[in-house]
Amino acid sequence: MIIADLTSKELATIMAGPGLRWGCGPFTMQLKTAISYFFDYFQLIYGRHPIIEEPWSDIADFHIQLTSSTKHRRFWRPQVFFQLDGMVQLAPFPKDHAPPMFEWGWNFAIAGRANHFLILHTAVVAKGGRAMILPGIPGSGKSTLCAALSLRGWRLLSDEFALLRPGDGLVFPTARPVALKNQSIDIIREFDKQAVLGPEFSKTRKGTVSHLQPSEDSVMLMEQPALPAWVVSPQYQEGQTPILQQVPKEHSFLRIAGNAFNYETLGGDGFKAVARIVRSCNMYDFRYSNLEEAVDTLERMVEDSP
Repeated sequence: MIIADLTSKELATIMAGPGLRWGCGPFTMQLKTAISYFFDYFQLIYGRHPIIEEPWSDIADFHIQLTSSTKHRRFWRPQVFFQLDGMVQLAPFPKDHAPPMFEWGWNFAIAGRANHFLILHTAVVAKGGRAMILPGIPGSGKSTLCAALSLRGWRLLSDEFALLRPGDGLVFPTARPVALKNQSIDIIREFDKQAVLGPEFSKTRKGTVSHLQPSEDSVMLMEQPALPAWVVSPQYQEGQTPILQQVPKEHSFLRIAGNAFNYETLGGDGFKAVARIVRSCNMYDFRYSNLEEAVDTLERMVEDSP
């Protein structure tokens, strides 16, 4: 059974009561909230994710609760709070920003607690069992390029994290939505008229935000990890024709280690995991402007790879 199989009333009853448990790649999630307008967003974006119905209903990797203001703040600038395992995390958002609060809070939870993985702050897509890691600083076009590739048949593993298992170097997907910001929202709408985006939330801490629904294949295959094959660092530059420049491996180790949330925490396992990426992946810097040209360039690179 998937989340979309629930009626709006059923979803609201479960979330406001015991909480909804669902699978998201390597994680089991449980979410409780009584914020009614959040349900439509959640069902649109996560509708294809599987519901977990085992009787041990309280077992989950992350217990998340979205709560709203009490007393006078219910009427004057109401707020939403993100709770993880019963503890409030992060500063509150305006109540009508509950969906981005949920997404950013979940990012916070993974970054702080999923230390059985090497956690890289990067987007990841995959094709044919091989993964392309897309690290990038804010404004580099990482999420926009990730969204475009996912809309052209690549499997979306994550817009936020590469979750690499230290033992074998496999990267595990979550198939969560791509968070698009500001101009990227209209760029993706123009790039693919069939793209399914959630509502826009203006005046967030990152500007206007909307979330791209992950593809059906991305969700259906999110139990299947992929083996990293390429690390491509994108940089959007207005008017730039696509330039894909290979980076020497000896320059890549510090780049990747510096992109990890928990490299030091993992100690020797973190070193070995980063070394495995450097040995097994081709590394590139990628400058681009036009998304169609960018996708074509990366497709040709993959076709020419052994």
